[in-house]
Amino acid sequence: MLYPEIVIAGCGNPLFADDGFGPAVVEELQKLTLPDNVKVIDAGLGGPHFVFTLLDPEVTKKLVIVDIADFGAEPGSITKLRVEDLPPGSYRDAHSWDLTEPLQRIKDQVDITIIGCQQKNVTDPDMEIGLSDEVAQAIPRTVQLVLDIIGVDYGTTIKRLQEKRQRGTPETCGSTETR
Repeated sequence: MLYPEIVIAGCGNPLFADDGFGPAVVEELQKLTLPDNVKVIDAGLGGPHFVFTLLDPEVTKKLVIVDIADFGAEPGSITKLRVEDLPPGSYRDAHSWDLTEPLQRIKDQVDITIIGCQQKNVTDPDMEIGLSDEVAQAIPRTVQLVLDIIGVDYGTTIKRLQEKRQRGTPETCGSTETR
């Protein structure tokens, strides 16, 4: 089986500045030892449209999507959304594919949570590698939020990750929770 009970999908493209947030969170999560029923994947840029339709609702019960989102907050702020919070056509990838539609098809069989980080700078179509400081500082909080959602307590590991990220840089990003 390709996907187990819990799937965490980081969406985005690291070639477009803050659009690399989802893959950056996935990279940090892949450093952790997670239960066997959890799979962490880099869903890429255009891949989410296909990845979400390949989930088997008989097996996969929880999908956590990590991506950038423009919800009018300070850069680096994070929010938690449900599929019902997304108006049709409001969640698109860089190729203008509507990602809301495939999520709507599976939302009654799979518990879906979208964690969005307010981007500061997305350079598409121009290439710029690297996250803004504000978005990079949101990674440890996002990792902790993902672990909370899937019921894994990593405690001190997350604290050390956060301290490493913030070393020498004052905390400047806020956090919002929407449910």
